[in-house]
Amino acid sequence: MKNNITLITLLALSLLISSCSVFKDQGYKNVSYFQNLDHTGFHEEKINNYTPFKIQSGDILGINVNSSINQEAASVFNTSTNRLAGANPDAINPVYGFKVDANGNVQLPLVGNMKVVGMTTDEAAKVLTVNLLTYLKSPIVNIRILNFKISVFGDVLRPNVYNIQNERINITEAISLAGDLNITANRKNVLLVREEEGKRMYFNIDLTKKTLFDSPYYYLHNNDVIYIDPDKTKYDSVSRNYKRATLGLTALSIAAVVLSAFFVYHR
Repeated sequence: MKNNITLITLLALSLLISSCSVFKDQGYKNVSYFQNLDHTGFHEEKINNYTPFKIQSGDILGINVNSSINQEAASVFNTSTNRLAGANPDAINPVYGFKVDANGNVQLPLVGNMKVVGMTTDEAAKVLTVNLLTYLKSPIVNIRILNFKISVFGDVLRPNVYNIQNERINITEAISLAGDLNITANRKNVLLVREEEGKRMYFNIDLTKKTLFDSPYYYLHNNDVIYIDPDKTKYDSVSRNYKRATLGLTALSIAAVVLSAFFVYHR
């Protein structure tokens, strides 16, 4: 009987040890950004991967036109006064502007249809300036994208859709807007989803490499989606309480078996 109790005790200890999960830290090398970047001294390199944002179908253009002589005529473009005639002001969307249609055109006062898809906002402003010379004296035209937005979700502090005022934003700025990656995020496999010209494209980005700065996907486009994949430790941390509860129940069951055998032996 003593041998049986010893055997049961050994089995209990083995089960306890096998039930324990060892949670290892990710380590500095797994959570640090740009690991192969030399942090000593001063370094300089030329930016070669930035391309200005191009207007796409579905974009909403904010247009502001000024003219020293024909200001009243110019005001029909300005997004602050660009309201639908006869519409209830309280029912109008707060984003005023001119939407680029499926054919890449925008319908504008005075000039009518104007092709803008594939242009930068500066290029579109120059074309509109030329078209307005017939109607306005020395027009000054500014154009920007009103619906420029990006989405960041997954293992970040503040997942959300972010409206961007500046047409130039990079992936590190987007992650900063979302409150940075959680410590459990997988920095080596960030997914970027982009839709352009009727196509959806997927890119994997490694935030631990300095080559990110030279990547053609470092600078973001309108409607880009960034997904941060959780590391395996994310699952471990979420399931830790469950594992501890299971371990506690296992320990109690084993203790009950050992005590039962003990009392049987001493009868």
